[in-house]
Amino acid sequence: MSHAAHKKAPPTFTDIEMRILALAGADIPDGPTPFAAIAAEAGCPEEEVLALLARLKGEAVIRRFGATLRHQKAGYGHNAMVSWRVDDPEEAQRVGKIMADRPEISHCYIRRTYPQWRYNLYTMIHGKNPGDCMEVVKAISQATGVTDYQMLQSVRELKKISMRYF
Repeated sequence: MSHAAHKKAPPTFTDIEMRILALAGADIPDGPTPFAAIAAEAGCPEEEVLALLARLKGEAVIRRFGATLRHQKAGYGHNAMVSWRVDDPEEAQRVGKIMADRPEISHCYIRRTYPQWRYNLYTMIHGKNPGDCMEVVKAISQATGVTDYQMLQSVRELKKISMRYF
């Protein structure tokens, strides 16, 4: 059997589903009922929007659905990606939870290591003033006992846009 025979056919969408997905892929409306607002603009009931998104999430067509913080517009112009070395996988999970609970951290994740790069735990830290990120790093290091880390500070943001499909 050829490799192509194992491939799953790409999903097809109705016109209303494409409108829903285009709206859901853009900035979500502010307010207490953002999916109702999407439904009103798409011309369908809110239940149809929720059912479509739930179905696509369940089928793994949509991997995640979440908010993107435009941190610079929110006044957080000082940012740093920090790579931490935590060799024990269970300890990395424990430490990662402590890090992720910090309000200054928008992203916290574990990645594979390599012989030339032994850092496996990553955090994206946001601050309003110069030095804020370093203060957070010091506090995290003290709270977790992790002292082996590399800190890369953002100089400028080059791109931050979501994919547009329809």
